[in-house]
Amino acid sequence: MERPELNRERLQEIGEKIKISSVVVIGDIMLDRYYWGLVERISPEAPVPVVKVGKTDVRPGGAANVAWNIVSLGSKCSLVGVSNNGYRGRELQNLIRKLGVTTDYLIEDKSRVTTEKIRVVAHNQQVVRADFESEGDIGEEILDKLLIAVEDVLENAGAVVISDYGKGVVTEKLMDSVRRLCAEKSIPLLVDPKEKHFSLYHGSYIITPNKDEAGGFYNRKIKSENDLIDVGESLLEDLEANAVLITRGEEGMTLFSKQNKSQHFPTTASEVYDVTGAGDTVISVLAAALAAKAELEEAIELANIAAGLVVRELGTATVSVKELVSSFTS
Repeated sequence: MERPELNRERLQEIGEKIKISSVVVIGDIMLDRYYWGLVERISPEAPVPVVKVGKTDVRPGGAANVAWNIVSLGSKCSLVGVSNNGYRGRELQNLIRKLGVTTDYLIEDKSRVTTEKIRVVAHNQQVVRADFESEGDIGEEILDKLLIAVEDVLENAGAVVISDYGKGVVTEKLMDSVRRLCAEKSIPLLVDPKEKHFSLYHGSYIITPNKDEAGGFYNRKIKSENDLIDVGESLLEDLEANAVLITRGEEGMTLFSKQNKSQHFPTTASEVYDVTGAGDTVISVLAAALAAKAELEEAIELANIAAGLVVRELGTATVSVKELVSSFTS
């Protein structure tokens, strides 16, 4: 089967439909804080560089970054997750609310900290990262509140994204509920996976692991095209998914689906500075395009182009439909 032709006119048509579509993102929300500066000396206290900080930057991370990417494309987006109402949680909620993401379905959990990742960057190189996070699954009381939120928010969803960073929100009970509701309402369910949770994702519309995650599920390294095909086809069958999209960094991405055994999408990136958040961008564009009723291959073409744009930026970044359109020459 040939891929649908994607050009400026078709992309603009999808872009207009994205503006009236709605996506729900469910998963682990985070705060990404960056300190940017220069190294001019080594610390006298220890053999480590001293970074003279010039500026700071705070961005949504994890599932919140996925939601940010979606609203940047013009779609409506509701975010479902948990957050402590301490200063990190309030800062994150205020930030994503200002960006246009609906936060009405965030559940407060006083027993957990809001995940924060602090990155110190000097001369365009990350020097160190410090993480604040809670470990373990969310409690039953919070999970029950999440399930109520999920049932409510899915009423008007055109697509649902599970953004799993392994911080406790994505559990078997949650996935069972989301899968059932999506099936009942014929809503495509997209999963950005965490390796240890692969068994939870069966029956999804599309799963988007990177190459390491895909091979890791079978405790093997993908070193050749034959390895890739073997792993991709096995995931498709074992997870009973409609499609599996394996992202491969500078090698692009490869789709395995029930309709076509495998299709390769070469990278469009001319330069790669930072892959942080590229996976979030891929699944965001996929979800927004599918919610706008684009064909799967069209959505992947768009996601591939978007990924090629964001890896040129340092730190998490977003793209707009206008930027995607301008990347087309025909």
